[in-house]
Amino acid sequence: MSKLHVRLLAAVLTAVGLALCYYKVEILGLPLLPTEQAEVWTVEARIEFKARRDTAVKVQFAIPRAPRGYTVLDENFVASDYGLTTDDNGLRRQARWAIRETHGWQVLYYRIHLAKDPAAEASPPPTGVVMPVEPQSLPEPLQAAARGLLNEVRSKSADNVTFAQALLQRLNAADADSNVSLLRQDITGPDDWARRIVAILREADVSARPVYLAILKDNASRGSLTPWVEVFDGDSWVDLNPSSGETGLPGDAIVWTVGSEPLLEITGGKNGRVEYSVRRHSQEMTQIAEQRARKMGSRIMEFSLFSLPVKTQNVYRVLLLVPIGAFLIVFLRNVVGLQTFGTFMPILIAAAFRETQLLWGVAMFCLLVALGLLLRFYLESLKLLLVPRLAAVLIIVILLMAMVSVMTYKLGLDRGVSVALFPMVIMAMTIERMSMVWEEFGPVEALKQGFGSLAVAVLGYLSMSSDYLGHLVFVFPELLLVVLALTLLLGRYTGYRLLELWRFRGALKG
Repeated sequence: MSKLHVRLLAAVLTAVGLALCYYKVEILGLPLLPTEQAEVWTVEARIEFKARRDTAVKVQFAIPRAPRGYTVLDENFVASDYGLTTDDNGLRRQARWAIRETHGWQVLYYRIHLAKDPAAEASPPPTGVVMPVEPQSLPEPLQAAARGLLNEVRSKSADNVTFAQALLQRLNAADADSNVSLLRQDITGPDDWARRIVAILREADVSARPVYLAILKDNASRGSLTPWVEVFDGDSWVDLNPSSGETGLPGDAIVWTVGSEPLLEITGGKNGRVEYSVRRHSQEMTQIAEQRARKMGSRIMEFSLFSLPVKTQNVYRVLLLVPIGAFLIVFLRNVVGLQTFGTFMPILIAAAFRETQLLWGVAMFCLLVALGLLLRFYLESLKLLLVPRLAAVLIIVILLMAMVSVMTYKLGLDRGVSVALFPMVIMAMTIERMSMVWEEFGPVEALKQGFGSLAVAVLGYLSMSSDYLGHLVFVFPELLLVVLALTLLLGRYTGYRLLELWRFRGALKG
């Protein structure tokens, strides 16, 4: 197979791996760093009312519809024994609870969990849905006052938005004239004021509507929604502060509902009221991206490692690091020139170091190999056949591991118990291989390969214990395709190794 074929295959693997990684980061929002946290807001609406006896109860409550700038992670409807349906007409979204018969005080809950997402826009209305503007007329005395004020303001504006801003400045001015004073009468709160402004704007044939905001303030309780005003400028709805005329929404606010319809309607009950509570907490970006992907219907996340049981996920968090250790060994052997006993031994020893910790692991590895070599040389004098000799070495390794565990535990060194995590078969083969090299090439070569294997295992441990690498290969396992591509390219490397350049430096200078 030609080098060009290998290079093309490596290029394809790299392109696929990086493309999938880019999609997960840019579209789904999966984080590249393991410690990234996102701000999550939980808004809870508590609905309380008194049900009439022997009467069916229906509760209709306005709920958010895809708030701008936020991703809805989850929402919960809590109501024992009530039936629940939701309705979305393109403008308003509502929850409807119903029960055939109940009595006494009733409490219903609605919770929504939001994460800030600047890319999230409000959902457009379904095709064919007309955005209605409810008719809202003023009583006769107020109509005359409104028309007089509107005639004064009209000449100082250029379009609907500037007209509404000029009107709001007059309505909120400290030096109110007779028309403004009359229009301010009978206003009992911000809700009435926003509705009055909308009614005045409609007298001037300006499309306007009230909106209700939930202000995201941490630990807020027993709160209420904040009324706002929207004006249609011909292309879109523009948010206006009813107290100042400034455009835009306040910081950390979501549109809860739109329109003049009541927030809460109760049939079969009385004394209904709603209280809003807000809580802020942090959550891992990975979990938020996973929930966002499921909301988007992404098929990638359905087949990701996150779909596995948690116990299986924990296994793969370790297994997926093995290819990183394998690539490190390929690089150190083929490019650097380190000699090791096999390919898998350093990887498995490095994996064992993750549990024993590095210093304890190195000490116990050296102790087991040293004791095993002494006993292996004794077995050599017995002139055993190959298979019985390997079986004997394996039995000896297990006995040595048990002895080390017991001795260290009795000495109060609990870490020594973890020696049982060492791969016993690999340890037995390492001792056998090291003794053969010792006999054929001498102790120097045997120790060189032994310490080379240990050095590679230590480097493998350092790379496999990295939280950053562990996060990358678990969240973006497609990056292992890039590792595979690099491994294939190193598989065709036939140049000098770095240690060979040092070894033959005299000849190269000549």
